[in-house]
Amino acid sequence: MAKILAVDDSASMRGMVAFTLRGAGYEVTEAENGQLGLDAARENAFALVLADVNMPVMDGISMVRALRALDAYKGVPILMLTTESHTERKMEGKAAGATGWLVKPFDPEQLLATVKRVLG
Repeated sequence: MAKILAVDDSASMRGMVAFTLRGAGYEVTEAENGQLGLDAARENAFALVLADVNMPVMDGISMVRALRALDAYKGVPILMLTTESHTERKMEGKAAGATGWLVKPFDPEQLLATVKRVLG
C-alpha cells in the first residue's frame, strides 16, 4: 500500500490522520512541522503528502514550495489539511503546488475518498 507523509504540529491531529489512513492499509510517516516533513521526504519516497498550513519552524506552504523544487516530488500529490479556509490562503497553496485543500475537522470517509482519488 502507498506510503503517506502526514505533517501537522498537532500530535492529536497527526494521530487521527495516521489512525484513519493506517486503518485503510496505508503506511504513514508522521512529522511535526514543515522542516521535519521536508527532511523525511528527502530521506524517503512518499506517494502522497498531507500537510497542515500553520506550523512552527516551517509552515506547510513553504514546505510545499520546497518539495516541488525536488525532482522526486514534482508529480507527487500534496494535500493541505488545515483549519485555514480563506480563499487567499488556498490560492497561495495552489500557487505553491498543493494538489488539493481539505478543511479541518476532517471526515475520515472524505479523507480516504480524497486520498484514493489523488493516488489514482
